[in-house]
Amino acid sequence: MRKKSVLTNGVRVITEAMSSVRSASIGLWVDVGSSAEAPRLRGISHMVEHMLFKGTQRRSAREIAEALDSVGGDLNAFTDKETTCYYAKVIDRHVPLAIDVLSDMLAHSLFDPEELRKERNVVLEEIKMYEDAPDDLVHEVFSQQLWEGSDLGAPTIGFPETVGALESSDLRAHLAAHYAPNAVVLCAAGNVDHEEIVALAERALGAQTGTAALPAAQAPAVRHALVRRSKEIEQVHLVLGGACVSARDERRFALSVAQTILGGGMSSRLFQEVREKRGLVYTITAYGSTYREAGSLAVYAGTSLKNAQPCIDTILDEVDRLASVPVAAEELRLAKEHLKGSMTLGLESTSSRMMRLGRQELVHGREIPQEEIEARIDAVTAEGVLEIANLAFAPQRRSLALVGPTTAAEIGWGAHGA
Repeated sequence: MRKKSVLTNGVRVITEAMSSVRSASIGLWVDVGSSAEAPRLRGISHMVEHMLFKGTQRRSAREIAEALDSVGGDLNAFTDKETTCYYAKVIDRHVPLAIDVLSDMLAHSLFDPEELRKERNVVLEEIKMYEDAPDDLVHEVFSQQLWEGSDLGAPTIGFPETVGALESSDLRAHLAAHYAPNAVVLCAAGNVDHEEIVALAERALGAQTGTAALPAAQAPAVRHALVRRSKEIEQVHLVLGGACVSARDERRFALSVAQTILGGGMSSRLFQEVREKRGLVYTITAYGSTYREAGSLAVYAGTSLKNAQPCIDTILDEVDRLASVPVAAEELRLAKEHLKGSMTLGLESTSSRMMRLGRQELVHGREIPQEEIEARIDAVTAEGVLEIANLAFAPQRRSLALVGPTTAAEIGWGAHGA
């Protein structure tokens, strides 16, 4: 059962009890991500996330790492376009320790200049790692050109020149502006007691003060383009897609169904046509990315240079078919069952439940019960799938990003045009 309380200072505490497990996942969510950054500070949200592991008034960086390692737990974090999350998974009896460590990091980090100097180098190496991983890089290239010039389109990790210029004073200012109690949500899922979690949260976070101006959700202009990034590698990596509905749009359920039909599993159209029938790829998938006021639907594939144009042409055939021919009733039914089954399996994980608690609170401000989600999926029609496919893949709306060898310069839209 999901329960929610609000501490006196505004921190929200949300729990979901799972009495059949012995573990618990704890997440401290902050309502800020890379889309709230000024251009000169690109990457600061991600850098703050890194630095919260580098020492507090009570614990050194090593002691933070050892605190949960020593009890068999996990401690980690991530930053995305609109949120930041620090999370831990532990055996239920170690929940007080997990909350203490996470809250200590959030409230008492030192941002030591020497530690920052070292961590800047770590993040610069992380940027180089992504540059050397074309299957990751192509998604960033796609997002940057789709929402060119917007904060939502900028890379979460930042740029070498902006990351290299960040100082401790910048990080402290970012924390003061965005990490106030009204922007913080503590979520716990697993073998937990709500009142106990509230008491622990009050003790750990109740003394925090201040109010943050919550970031405004962005709905950036969309740029339709074909963009290439040359890299001397063996494969061509590509993303084809376009802007679509947001995480708050009622059509997001049709987006999930359309994604599943197109490239959501081994029985999907793209997997069967591009890999199984034609043997053009090892990996091909469709994915949706949704934010509070923006979203996209895209296809990713990696293939050899000689197969790149046939691969693109086949993908375009399939997206055009999805956008012009209504999905048959049985295929629509199977896609819905696939979606519902995948979600139900995810509910067996305390981590998945904790993530859902945090995202639903920050995006929707309420719980969306599983029964409601399944009912909304069941209500998706063939016409709804057509609408989604046309939003993302109509010739005048779609974009193509390519990362591959310079000899791939002639690869493009082929006979489909755009």
